[in-house]
Amino acid sequence: MKVFGVELTDELRGIVREPAALFFSIIMPVAFFALFVSLFGKLGGGEVPAGTAMLATFGAFGAISVVLMNPGIGVASDRERGWLRAKQVSAVPIGVTLTAKVVAALPYALGVLLAMTVTAAVTGVLDASPGAVLRLLAVLVFGALPFALLSLAIGFQVGPGTAAAVLNAVLLPSAVLSGLWMPLEIMPAFFSDVARFLPTYHLGRLALAQLTGGPALTHVLVLLGTTIVTAALAAVSYRRARS
Repeated sequence: MKVFGVELTDELRGIVREPAALFFSIIMPVAFFALFVSLFGKLGGGEVPAGTAMLATFGAFGAISVVLMNPGIGVASDRERGWLRAKQVSAVPIGVTLTAKVVAALPYALGVLLAMTVTAAVTGVLDASPGAVLRLLAVLVFGALPFALLSLAIGFQVGPGTAAAVLNAVLLPSAVLSGLWMPLEIMPAFFSDVARFLPTYHLGRLALAQLTGGPALTHVLVLLGTTIVTAALAAVSYRRARS
């Protein structure tokens, strides 16, 4: 645990030293949320006010962006510098290092979500009980795990520059297709058809269910299945990177 603590501290510092990851995963989601909630946050007509619903959907985008960008870019950078190979022959188990990379993203994800929550409260669009908000935050932080594993899988295969491009190519279209930025109800019908196959959609809906009391089991099962698949991809990618 002491070794893990040292690794975790190093990874927490490393995230803020990666300009691309810092901008795309932390600054951009909060800025997008502040813009959209100021424009559309006071609209009504849904199960919950628009601004409160945005906390779930944009919150899903924020949590995913943090855990998707940071482990992958960090692993790709370590591979390019030869640091990951050095770790493989060091006394520190490589599993500890990789776990630290994933766990280190979680406090930043929570920080992004808290910033969005404060923004919603300050702009007067937050209409949810403290318990519902806490459930929402917990679901988004832990529900983002499969995306962190996918990030590792990509980071094991490509360089840091390519990793940033690939991860953004995954993040941005999936956010749009899943209705994390704009409600699917106002978008073309095929968006809804595609969204149901995307784990990003199911995380957003699971988060929204914490505010509306809607069904959650299907979304939980999809995310669990996605976690198993992305864990297998990360394991295979790691073995290929070692060979």
